[in-house]
Amino acid sequence: MAFGAFNHHRQKESMADINVTPMVDVMLVLLVIFILSAPMFTNAVSLDLPKAKAAAAAQPAGTITVAIDAAGTVYWNNEALKAGELAQRLAGAAVRTPQPELQLRADRATRYEAVAQLMAAAQAQGLTKLVFVTDPKEQK
Repeated sequence: MAFGAFNHHRQKESMADINVTPMVDVMLVLLVIFILSAPMFTNAVSLDLPKAKAAAAAQPAGTITVAIDAAGTVYWNNEALKAGELAQRLAGAAVRTPQPELQLRADRATRYEAVAQLMAAAQAQGLTKLVFVTDPKEQK
């Protein structure tokens, strides 16, 4: 960006033009880089979620364990539920005082959709205490 000449004897007035050629060159290079790298961001990434490292917490008296296996079967305190029973049990748990803690255990191969539906059903019934249970990290 030049606003004046180095040789002030030849050009007495200031130069009012900004040289945008370097900026256009940089923008074109960035455009090419983004065009080439865009397909890499569209591929799905398969994740193998890590195990959590935390000490086991003591279970409060009002704890309900809900488990989902890889097939999508829901278990209420280790008892398999039928299709319509989950909403009834969640509604019954929501009216208890004090409200119980809902411990969610999901198999590693469980679809996220099943977990999200269970969480939405619990929220719709008014349960506010939801805990995710994981396996402790293996010691080496």
